[in-house]
Amino acid sequence: MAAHPSTEWNTGLLECCEDTSSCCYGFWCCPCLACTVSGTFGENTCLPLCDIFSPAITAACGLPLCAPPAGLSMRVALRHRYGLEGSLCRDIATSCFCGWCSWCQMHRELKYRTKTSTVTVDMQPAPGTPPPDDFVGQY
Repeated sequence: MAAHPSTEWNTGLLECCEDTSSCCYGFWCCPCLACTVSGTFGENTCLPLCDIFSPAITAACGLPLCAPPAGLSMRVALRHRYGLEGSLCRDIATSCFCGWCSWCQMHRELKYRTKTSTVTVDMQPAPGTPPPDDFVGQY
């Protein structure tokens, strides 16, 4: 399997000043930001709620849970989809110790990736429109 060239993240993990709206949104309601990121990425909007409920459920079963499953899986999937630099070990550490910052960085990255969209222009003339002058007499 050939290695794909990695590109850098649009912003760093702690670069909240690049887009203060993402960080303010994440600071006041991190679950709302996480659900927005999940939906924008094309996953179930409620997926990040697993990070809220899974520690309580696994603790009740006597299993320790270190990494938030939704945050980690979203970070890995986003990194792979866009060919971003990083590793699984770095993703685990980021998701465990900088969860809110990770969601904010993913939000900024998705905003950057989705704001450039392709515009398709239909060049057909409207029905009943006479042909341009340069086409007259070419038939």
